[in-house]
Amino acid sequence: MQDNEVAARLERAQAVAREAGGMAMSYFARRDELAIETKANPQDVFSVADRNVETRIREMVVDAFSADGFLGEEFGMSDGSSGFTWVVDPIDGTSPFIFGLPTWCVSISLLHEGRTVAGVIYAPPTDEMFACMKGAGATLNGRQMKLDAETTLSTGLTGLGANFRVPRETILNFVDGLMAIGGVFIRNGSGALMLAHVAAGRLVAYYEPHMNSWDCLAGMLMVREAGGWAGEFPDGDSLLHGGPVLVASPGAKDQLQELVAATTTPAQPAPATHINHS
Repeated sequence: MQDNEVAARLERAQAVAREAGGMAMSYFARRDELAIETKANPQDVFSVADRNVETRIREMVVDAFSADGFLGEEFGMSDGSSGFTWVVDPIDGTSPFIFGLPTWCVSISLLHEGRTVAGVIYAPPTDEMFACMKGAGATLNGRQMKLDAETTLSTGLTGLGANFRVPRETILNFVDGLMAIGGVFIRNGSGALMLAHVAAGRLVAYYEPHMNSWDCLAGMLMVREAGGWAGEFPDGDSLLHGGPVLVASPGAKDQLQELVAATTTPAQPAPATHINHS
C-alpha cells in the first residue's frame, strides 16, 4: 500500500461525503414526508433517505475505485480485490435526523487489509468536514486538530452512547461514577459525530459499550491522529457485529479507563483498553 493510494481515496471520500451530505440535506428539508421503518427495536429507525444516500455513496466509490470492497450499514458487505474496503454509515444519527435535530452526519472509513487508514465525518447542517489519514494528522475544514493534554473528565464534557444492546445498569453506573468525580455528560444521538467532537477538543472523551464499525472507525482514527487515545476495536466479526468504543484526550485517558472498569456490570465485560495500532 502506498500513501498516494490512501490520499487519493481520502480526497475522493471527502467529495463523496459532501455530495452525499447534500443529498441527505434535501431529505432532511422534507423529512415529514419520509416513511419511517424500524430494525431491531422501535428506537432503531431508518428511512428511504438512509438507503438512497448509501446507494449513491456506493455508486460514487465504485465509479472511482471499482476494485475496492464496500461495507454499508443498510446493504452490507461487497468484497473487493484491491485490499481496500470502504465502511460507510450514510446517516449516522437517524433519530435526530428524523426529529429535525442537526446532530447527524455522514461517516466514511477507509480500511486496508482490515486496518483503518483514513476517515471522513461530514456534518451537513454545520458544513463541517472532519478528515484524517494514518500518520498524517486530522483536520477540520482543512485546519489541523491537536488535542489539549490538560483537560480531564472533571473539567470537560464527556460524550456517552447507549442502545438496546447494552444493560441499562452499565450506563447508569457510568453516569453516576462520572458525576461523582465532577464530570458531566452529553449525548446527541450520533456516535460518529461525538467522536469527531473529541478529535476537535469539544468533548474530552467518548464511551459507548457497543458501537457498529461504520459508526466508529473513522472517528477512532481521527482521535488518534489529533493526538488522543482510542481503545482497540475488536477484530474478527466485530466489523459486522460491533464492539465497545472508548476514546479520550491525553489527560482523560487514565480516568476513562478506570471509570469504565469500575462501573461495568458483570453482564457486560469491561472493554479492552489497550492501543489499537491499526
